[in-house]
Amino acid sequence: MEKELRIKLQPLRTENDIIALIEQDEWMMEIIRQAKSLELPDWWVCAGFVRNKIWDTLHGYRERTPLSDVDVVYYDASQLDESIEKELENRLKQLDPFIPWSVKNQARMHLINDFPPYTSSVDAISKFPETVTALGVSLDDYDRLILTAPHGVEDVLQLMLKPTPYFAATPERMKIYERRIQGKAWHQRWHRVKVIRHTN
Repeated sequence: MEKELRIKLQPLRTENDIIALIEQDEWMMEIIRQAKSLELPDWWVCAGFVRNKIWDTLHGYRERTPLSDVDVVYYDASQLDESIEKELENRLKQLDPFIPWSVKNQARMHLINDFPPYTSSVDAISKFPETVTALGVSLDDYDRLILTAPHGVEDVLQLMLKPTPYFAATPERMKIYERRIQGKAWHQRWHRVKVIRHTN
């Protein structure tokens, strides 16, 4: 068992290793293909969808950690009506009603978060509360899997839970980060995770 686990963990060192890991997961790839079918601009499946897969693998879990939602983000400044997002969620539910879809247009989400406007989906992802959550996957024009990791993958691979620079910049945002750490309790599910409450 330990030998099997070591073999499993060894490849996860780089962004390309993460891409290969997800490519081998047909369940994840089908979700990504369904998201692409919406033909949205600047779209990504992000956050826990990516992080959980990495942490489950690093902990040697055979069963997938359930997702509270599957976050699909996109950027379209020309259509800011929230009802459009609900329509998109309903289209995805028709493809797979068992997935907890959540679709959000990042061109308007700064209003919800009371932040300055985002310039793109990747810019929005870079301003998620945790570096390990600031991850997204998409398919390029040739259906090749691509990964965005605005803060790199070192933290998620080293199981370091820390705030993004954007959240570490102010006490108010750090309070949001602290509340999320307490509420999500990720370190209880993934016992090797190290929680960092302040950055240098």
